[in-house]
Amino acid sequence: MAWLILLAAGVVEIVMAVALKAADGWSRPLPSAIGVLAALASIFLLTHAMKALPAGTAYAVWTGIGAVGVALLGMLVHGDSASPARLLCMGLVIAGVVGLRLVEA
Repeated sequence: MAWLILLAAGVVEIVMAVALKAADGWSRPLPSAIGVLAALASIFLLTHAMKALPAGTAYAVWTGIGAVGVALLGMLVHGDSASPARLLCMGLVIAGVVGLRLVEA
């Protein structure tokens, strides 16, 4: 169950980053509020996952999900670079997250 909570925390972290991008430097109140609430929700979920998972593993997986998710959305929505080097680095992050999951299984 802790892994599902951690996955949810990572997804909410992606929502936070996307909302804060849309907040345009806090000039748009609704995306700003969504970003702050998503950040609080993500940290809340992370702390619950950490009850059953080592802190280092949980934090690494949480940030990995957020980093890869936001990078993918940036490529799909904002036209960010999808260079082979960038994709390789994202693949390495995913491999690390999967590796941590397998070690903790």
